[in-house]
Amino acid sequence: MKAPVKVPMVDLPAQARPLRAAILRDWAQALETGAFIGGPQVSAFEAEAAKFLKVKHAVACNSGTDALFILLRALGVGPGDEVIVPAFSFFATAEAVSICGAKPVFCDIRRDDFLLDLGELKRAITPRTKAVIPVHLYGKPLDLGPLKKLLAGKKIAIVEDACQSFGAPNLGGLGDGAAFSFYPTKNLSAAGDAGLMVTQSDEIAALARQLREHGSPKRYVHDQVGYNSRMDALQAIVLRHKLPKLKSWIAARRKIAKAYLAAFKGLEGLESLGLPPASKDSVWHQFTLRVKGDRREALKAHLEERGVASAVFYPGPMHRQKPYAGGNWKSPEAEMAAREVLCLPIFPEMSAAQLKAVIGGVKSFYPRA
Repeated sequence: MKAPVKVPMVDLPAQARPLRAAILRDWAQALETGAFIGGPQVSAFEAEAAKFLKVKHAVACNSGTDALFILLRALGVGPGDEVIVPAFSFFATAEAVSICGAKPVFCDIRRDDFLLDLGELKRAITPRTKAVIPVHLYGKPLDLGPLKKLLAGKKIAIVEDACQSFGAPNLGGLGDGAAFSFYPTKNLSAAGDAGLMVTQSDEIAALARQLREHGSPKRYVHDQVGYNSRMDALQAIVLRHKLPKLKSWIAARRKIAKAYLAAFKGLEGLESLGLPPASKDSVWHQFTLRVKGDRREALKAHLEERGVASAVFYPGPMHRQKPYAGGNWKSPEAEMAAREVLCLPIFPEMSAAQLKAVIGGVKSFYPRA
């Protein structure tokens, strides 16, 4: 009997293999120069990323989490302030607010795309609201136009959590700043932790650069208490070699997503993240199903038996996590999403056989409507 095709959530060795020789060549050069932290490779990546994203400033740092809280601090967020965040996201979105000493205010999400519900956000604004963090979840960007219109005339900053959406258009240029993560499983990934802050503001960029390096505008001068959050040369080298490939990788992700959507249409008891006109800009970091009727774990096990990986991002809304539990938060859509979401493999190196295996696994679990 023929062994089933194995399908992981992501195949990092397959992505790195064609770039291996070039990455090792540049790393060997860094070993010779001793420029391990910051230096010309990091500066070059900042310039290339800023050009790619069409923003004025790109500030490299140690992680997407650091990028978020450093941006918040650069905007003056601190104790006594409130920052509105979606209730459904990775924990770091709220954690960054707490690191600044501010209070995260959890806002419900939209059912159709898991993004911030602006109607709920409007009700969450108080005189203490200092900033809003829209999360571009699963690679789909939130249209900031309506959000900016809602906040017009209010002194409320917009800090985009774009950690899952590098490559989507207009990120970082419309709000006060954006944070990106290059964690190894991201669409644009490093060989470890790495992140990036971007902004159009000279002042915010200057403050962010100081804060990432112990609050220092120049060596051994410290204007404020900051952090040690610098990108190392190895991560910059990897990212510089991957960045020119990103557009083709995104195109491959979109092709896979299109195949999934066509294949799963009409399966009873299953809803997939749709592809309405507003989703044409998604970079499909994840392809997320909504599994109805408490059958998610059964579907997950069914796929696993066939060698197909799947994952739950995320099994609980942020306001149910221990540090934030006990508040009077009501986010029914976030609660429902946490019960239903199941993410399928979607990565540029997927073979036709692997794609067929995922589709076949899901379709064999569900009858046609």
